Amino acid sequence: MLCSMTLHGHDEGCPAVHARHDALNRFLGSVERRALRMAELATRSRDDALDIVQDSMIALAERYADRPEAEWTPLFYRILQTRIASWHRQHNRRHRFLPLLGDLFSRDDDEGGELADIVAADIASPEQQLAAEQMGQRIESVLRALPLRQQQVFLLRHWEQLDVSTTARIMKCSEGSVKTHLHRAMQRLREALGEELLP
Repeated sequence: MLCSMTLHGHDEGCPAVHARHDALNRFLGSVERRALRMAELATRSRDDALDIVQDSMIALAERYADRPEAEWTPLFYRILQTRIASWHRQHNRRHRFLPLLGDLFSRDDDEGGELADIVAADIASPEQQLAAEQMGQRIESVLRALPLRQQQVFLLRHWEQLDVSTTARIMKCSEGSVKTHLHRAMQRLREALGEELLP
């Protein structure tokens, strides 16, 4: 894990605090890799992505460790999105993206969205491998062109598998805006990939 969190202002000798600390570290460990990919996609900088994710983890631990565990996911991703948006404002750059699409859409255990199924499809021949690589390049090209909010909504909905309501809270916008951003992102992907590849 990027860092081991401590619960500030609590008696660290208390068994309940230890249990809470362990639960928080398990949660952060479960989201760390995907959060890092998301930040690296947005910044195209491994070092900046590491800083953003670690800062987000520390903020969650310091501010929201006492919240119910069910609230940690939307709270963490809201913090992460705020840090990413702040990075973009400070650097005055509209898009930064992870070069390797296959890594972006790789699965952790059984997690992943619909595009993970496409990108991770079984490759049985050199021809299929070439077709998959070409598809990956087309997807990456579309993602490069997406506005940041469309990109992040798409990742939260199809990669993180978060529902519309949770995504809206994370992005600090209305559910209607989430649907609009996602619709536009999917429209761009359909145009690039063909209607037969996306529902």
